[in-house]
Amino acid sequence: MFLLQDCIQATLSKWFATMPPTLETELPVTLDCSIPEETEPITAEEREELKVSVKIFLSDWDCSFIRSAVEMACHSLGVSQLDSVIIAPPPLPDGDNQTLEHLQPLWAELEGLVRSKKVTAIGTSDLDKTLLEQLYNWAQVKPSSNQVNLASCCVMPPDLTAFAKEFDIQLLTHNDPKELISATAFQEAVQESTQDQQVADWSLEWVLRYSLIVKSRGIIKSKGYLVHAKKSNL
Repeated sequence: MFLLQDCIQATLSKWFATMPPTLETELPVTLDCSIPEETEPITAEEREELKVSVKIFLSDWDCSFIRSAVEMACHSLGVSQLDSVIIAPPPLPDGDNQTLEHLQPLWAELEGLVRSKKVTAIGTSDLDKTLLEQLYNWAQVKPSSNQVNLASCCVMPPDLTAFAKEFDIQLLTHNDPKELISATAFQEAVQESTQDQQVADWSLEWVLRYSLIVKSRGIIKSKGYLVHAKKSNL
């Protein structure tokens, strides 16, 4: 997604402008690139009025990425709990279909976050009626929502609508691409904003998009992205 690539590049450039010049030529394995004024923590007075909703886009099937993303979001936004978390599993190879077996480890991690009161409600994205029903029947903490990409279906499928209505699952729409940002686009953003020539060593692990919604008015107060990547030690 070109916009996200631009955001990553701009954030890295702005962050590096505040760092010693020597840092750019030899980047450490871990970088905490944050611009505090861009992400204002939610005050205690505001918290009751705001719904904190996030969607996590995974680049890998590592379940620990989910907890890492949630904890970073809570820390960055100054909250102890997220109201809603929707998970977007990593893209599968062409010809492969997502199954319950793919989702179970990810969902178990989300259920643990609900039990530890880090998250209130958890949801899915792009599940058809069959897979949503399988997940619902298997899960201990039931999905509260399912996002549907209307680019792939102009009208909400009737069987999905009927199932969601029967089991009180909110159906939402989205227009996110299957891959929010490619590995190549991410590496281009890193290279454009730094002098690090070993950009192939950097791999994107997850992207989290957050929205702060004013409950009483249903409007978005602010939104943004958190991005996590790792540099290999090879």
